[in-house]
Amino acid sequence: MTVEFELNVEPRTDLGKGASRRLRRLGNMVPAVIYGGEQEPIAITISHKDIHHACQNEAFFAHIIKLNMSGGGVENAIIKALQRHPAKDRIMHADFQRVRMDHEITVEVPLHFINEDIAIGVKQDGGMVSHVMSSVEITCLPADLPEYIEIDVQHLALGDSIHMSEIKLPAGVVIPELALGDDHNQVVVSVNATRATTEAAGGASEGADKA
Repeated sequence: MTVEFELNVEPRTDLGKGASRRLRRLGNMVPAVIYGGEQEPIAITISHKDIHHACQNEAFFAHIIKLNMSGGGVENAIIKALQRHPAKDRIMHADFQRVRMDHEITVEVPLHFINEDIAIGVKQDGGMVSHVMSSVEITCLPADLPEYIEIDVQHLALGDSIHMSEIKLPAGVVIPELALGDDHNQVVVSVNATRATTEAAGGASEGADKA
């Protein structure tokens, strides 16, 4: 089921670092900004409880968010940056970028890996799946934005890997980094030998040599 994200926001007229510090000291509101498109940036505030709850779902970071303005109107946006407190479970600031449904957007989306326990290199050779990347930056129209991209590793043998160019992308989605050349075609996931499998292989080799 598709998740919908909506946040109620209020325009903020008290600007500057001092104003943001005062807002944070209240503890219940988060300063934020909406920018992009053909409009001027808008400073806003959001309930800390609401945005903190939304952030518990990874889809929030790869989803079109409806920002309901208290004075009326709705802004469609994606979250581009989130500043967290270094020691406390608190959000300090958020940046939202406006989106237009007929304009492409570039977003970081999570990768979901499936069939790890039955991958050939794991099941037959005792290897271990290594996630080199946990997310990937994609470009697409807002309507084509996936909440995540699934990668099946079942066919990977020991020593095998999957590169970005081998990811099966949904229709209308591209990875812009691949246009920069082959040296940007990074490894996404691989199956590697563990210390135990390496030692076992070494022991078997020694036994064969003695025989």
